[in-house]
Amino acid sequence: MCAVNFATALRNEVTEMRMKRREFLKAVSIALGGASAVSASNGRIPQRVLGKTGVEVSAIAMGGIVVMNMPQKDADAMVRWAYDNGVTYFDVAPTYGDAEERLGPALKGLRDKVFLACKTEKRDKQGAAEALRQSLKRLQTDHFDLYQLHALRTKDDVEQAFGPNGAMEAILEAKEKGLIKFVGFSAHSEEAALMALERYPFDTVMLPVNFASLLKNGFGRKVLEKARETGAAVIAIKAMAKTYWSGERKVQKCWYEPLMERHQAQLALRFTLSQEPVVVAVPPGDEGLFQMAVEIAKSYRPLEKEEREELERLASPLTPLFPLRD
Repeated sequence: MCAVNFATALRNEVTEMRMKRREFLKAVSIALGGASAVSASNGRIPQRVLGKTGVEVSAIAMGGIVVMNMPQKDADAMVRWAYDNGVTYFDVAPTYGDAEERLGPALKGLRDKVFLACKTEKRDKQGAAEALRQSLKRLQTDHFDLYQLHALRTKDDVEQAFGPNGAMEAILEAKEKGLIKFVGFSAHSEEAALMALERYPFDTVMLPVNFASLLKNGFGRKVLEKARETGAAVIAIKAMAKTYWSGERKVQKCWYEPLMERHQAQLALRFTLSQEPVVVAVPPGDEGLFQMAVEIAKSYRPLEKEEREELERLASPLTPLFPLRD
């Protein structure tokens, strides 16, 4: 697809999506209703509507890092445990070690029952197309429910992805072919996230929505507001993050220090899940912390005033992870 045709096609799609704005906002209203009214059901994680996609997914996702470096039989057992406890959203990326190779076989027999999301860090068309092809092969599937630009951090990242022969050309062509159902992005920068939301009507935004960063720095608030305005569902990461490691790294699959005490973790996770338009939270990649998050979500309820005040006191002495330090 040449640059002129791509630009025209992109403008046409944006126009069409905006014409359907009322339908989008209606879908978002449904999703947000779910976000404030989630309750436990039969010992399983509640389901929520993923914004304007209209698809129901679990309020907790399983990140591929959970099964990274696991023997296949253990990965199979972990995926089955997650599914049996209500997890229907699975998120992975080529940068997560061998997670794709472990997750693909583990999802056999479940693929048509779950929502599978993948990502690419490639910013060029050729690289993104090849990354998509390889991920489909490793995950043993013929399509992704959601495909995302991964880890947008700077203005240049967005410009490259949307420029001539950029990754968005490959993603939109793959969507036309049925290889992708929905399109999203992940970002660790408010600037990049807001810029991306201006360029295309994304279905989802993956963003750190963390109690300390939001309460102390306001990080993410503008993106949450913009996502609400555009109808994009937010997939929250780092909900159970505490701060930077100050000594020995005790959890190998976390570059940050997570909240490991259950009471604190449940306050933080419930805080994140109550932020509109957050629909899904992806817990840390450590299997024990992931399982704890699943159990917490089964009895989700919004924070009471006293609990929020307790969380504010917990955040007070912490150094927030976001914005990221140089």
